[in-house]
Amino acid sequence: MFKSKWVIGLLTCAGLACTGAAGAAPISKDAYKGANARIEAAYKADTDACAGLTANAKDICVEKAKAKEKVAKADNEAAYKNTRQAHYDAQIARAEADYAVAKERCDDLSGDKKDACVQEAKAAEAKAKADAKVAEVSGNANRVAATKTEVRDDLAADKRERGYRAAVEKCDSLTGDAKDACIRRAKAQYGM
Repeated sequence: MFKSKWVIGLLTCAGLACTGAAGAAPISKDAYKGANARIEAAYKADTDACAGLTANAKDICVEKAKAKEKVAKADNEAAYKNTRQAHYDAQIARAEADYAVAKERCDDLSGDKKDACVQEAKAAEAKAKADAKVAEVSGNANRVAATKTEVRDDLAADKRERGYRAAVEKCDSLTGDAKDACIRRAKAQYGM
């Protein structure tokens, strides 16, 4: 539970930071190229730092390095192009990168705990992508209010469904009456 709240908080902060940059002036081509070179050098240094690790710790380290590079390149592209679509793409890249790292962390677990961890990671990714879509729609003056409402409704339904599935995954470790009660609580909580 703590891990998913942390991921959601991180994604929300990152999304707000990205949308805040949408009004900034675009960067020059030289600045863009220089930033890409620094991003690639940082990626190489980050992956080299993972060399001393083993097993899933190494996999997590490498995935973090990939995620950091993907997000940095997307943010750099958004700063260079300075379009709503580029900023949206950067938010999607951030959501996908965070999901990849979270999913890799789930590999340390097994059974129902791993399944629940993966479901929570998917839910956080879906929420981040939906938030990016809402931000894109709300920032576009040519879109109608109905579209925002549809996106919010889809977000709420998806969040509810993923939350329910994650709760039921946690119930799978129980048996008998305890499992039945757990599933009833999940249905009541998520309106299923």
